[in-house]
Order: sequence, then structure tokens, then C-alpha cells
Amino acid sequence: MLLVGLTGSIGMGKSTVGEMFRELGIPVYDADAEIHKLYARGGAGVEPIRAAFPEAVVDDQVDRQRLSKLVVGNDAEIERLEKVIHPLLTEGRAAFFEKAEKEGHTLVVLDIPLIFETGGENKVHKIVVVSAPAPVQRERVLARPDMTAEKFEAILARQVPDAEKREKADFVINTHCSKEETFEQIKALVEDLKNA
Repeated sequence: MLLVGLTGSIGMGKSTVGEMFRELGIPVYDADAEIHKLYARGGAGVEPIRAAFPEAVVDDQVDRQRLSKLVVGNDAEIERLEKVIHPLLTEGRAAFFEKAEKEGHTLVVLDIPLIFETGGENKVHKIVVVSAPAPVQRERVLARPDMTAEKFEAILARQVPDAEKREKADFVINTHCSKEETFEQIKALVEDLKNA
């Protein structure tokens, strides 16, 4: 099974690209969506987070905004959070692979925002980086609810720069175009990957 890592800095259009892979019948493991499940009421991450960051749990679920305020811009706290969450994500990924294999898929996509930052590029066969010009990225991110320029800069500071990601990529998807044009890029990429 070919493992394709999908990444890109915040605001580059990675979620949209992930959806396009799904539309083409490719299973996509979405690390952010898995984190949402872990943080939800009854999720496997709630109690370990409560133990590490008690003020981040409200009504038996993780309040992402509170948690963000506790960790963003603080490397030691981010590391502490990652030690709680990463083992839980590893379990979910294993179940995803097992299901994809049983269904006969020969290609899966792992949507992992911090693949380079966590050394994950060594665990996949190909890397696809989603990219757009910096002013477009900034405009997209600052249009999000509860996003500030300061928070955006703190997030960017923890991410490998876009230019470096593009250099390390096997494939780059440009999202500074129409969704139709982006989808055409994805279709061509899937054909390449299936024929590789």
C-alpha cells in the first residue's frame, strides 16, 4: 500500500485537497479530525488532557480555545500536550491502515499538518505539499473566527517554512487557483501515483 503524506502550512488549502482525494475514492486519514474526536465528550483524550491541563476541560470535553491559550507560544507546554496526544493518534492510524487494507486500497493519504516537524516524512512513501502565496495564506487564515495576527504568527513559527516544504515535497499542489483547477491537479496526481 502506497502511503502518501499530505501537508501544508496553515491556510494553504490542505483540508480542501484532502476532500478532493476522498471524492476520488482514496481513503484519507485526517490527523486534525482525529484530534477533534479525541477531544470530544467521551473521547479517549479527555481524561489524559484533564490530568495535564485541568482548566482546558469543560463539560467533559476539551475546550480547544482554552487549550490553545495554554499552549500556543509555549514550546514546553506544546511538548507536554504532544506526549499525551501522539500515542492516541498512533492507535487510530493503525486502525485506519487495517481498514484500508481490508477494503483492498493500494493508496492512502495521511493528512498530517506537522509531518516535517515531527519526522513523519520518513514514515510515508511520497509527500504532497499544498501551497499558495504568503499573502493569500495570510488573508485566508485571518478570515477565520477567533484568529489573530499574533496567534497566526505563533503557529507559523512552529511550522517548517512553506518554501522548505515545497523543496522537500515529491509533489506540490498549487491552491492559488479555482477549485476546479486544483481538482484537476489532484486527479492527475492520483493517476501518477497509481501508475508509479
